[in-house]
Amino acid sequence: MIDSLKRLGRNPLEWTLALMAGIRPASANAAVRVIPESSIAGRALVIVIAIMTFLATMTAGCAILVRQSAAQWGNQIAQEITIQVKPVAGRNIEGDVNAAADIAKSFPGVENVRTFTRADSSKMLEPWLGASVGFDELPIPRLIAIKPSSQGLKSDALAQRLREASLPVLVDDHRLWRDRLASMTNGLMVVALLILALVISAMVLAIAFATRGAMAGTKDIIDVMHFVGAHDRYISNEFQKHFFRLGLKGALLGGAAAIVFIILAGYVTRTWMSGPGAEQVESLFGSFTLGWSNIAFLTLMSVMIALLVGRVSRYIVYRHLQMLQ
Repeated sequence: MIDSLKRLGRNPLEWTLALMAGIRPASANAAVRVIPESSIAGRALVIVIAIMTFLATMTAGCAILVRQSAAQWGNQIAQEITIQVKPVAGRNIEGDVNAAADIAKSFPGVENVRTFTRADSSKMLEPWLGASVGFDELPIPRLIAIKPSSQGLKSDALAQRLREASLPVLVDDHRLWRDRLASMTNGLMVVALLILALVISAMVLAIAFATRGAMAGTKDIIDVMHFVGAHDRYISNEFQKHFFRLGLKGALLGGAAAIVFIILAGYVTRTWMSGPGAEQVESLFGSFTLGWSNIAFLTLMSVMIALLVGRVSRYIVYRHLQMLQ
């Protein structure tokens, strides 16, 4: 028992009197004495926490980017209504297009009307069908893009007005696409939350095993401190502080690495924007711009992970000490 007390770096009698009085000894950091912070296990735990935090931050960051991109898509879609003029045998499609455009221009709530020519429609289909396709032989619908005014536009009333004019048109306010986009975004958010839950659960298990290992390595010292009267809260708080320091190092390291990775990915995407692959990535994740508020949120999440590490360690130690009574 005396040898165990000497490991704490103080005179055994001084430690005994101080602990029985419920006073924290004024030694250099007692937690470091009990649990060597520079041990191999401590360094390995920092690496594990850094990896877990990196995965959690990357998941949260990608979810934020996808949500931002979806919101941008939704705003762009909501700012435009499309009239599709169908080609019908025996009808002059140019006359139908002009008639539909005139009705749209005179309809209340319409700010701007843009009519797409046949060449414009063929150019939009060229990436999908190729330039060798004879577009003149295809029954390609003609499009009329309408920008609603700030007062709003009733698309159902516009569609009714066009039907009354006996025009072969279809009014699309993109409501279906907005609903599908919202469903996809919500599904991605659920997946992101599940991944975060799994990563946090794995981290909690790793902390639990590390705490039990630290307790097993210092079992004699803990037993002596408990025997001479050290309060359970005092011992568990020392473990909490120790593991919080380890968790803070790993969490900040992993969180910073994830934030830097996202920023670098945005820079690379903007640099290679001439390629079609980069355009597809940007259409899904946006411009990889997190903003200071989201960076602050991800940093706060790293600090919360460090707090979780300390609380889990404290709970395990305190429960073990309670079982010794």
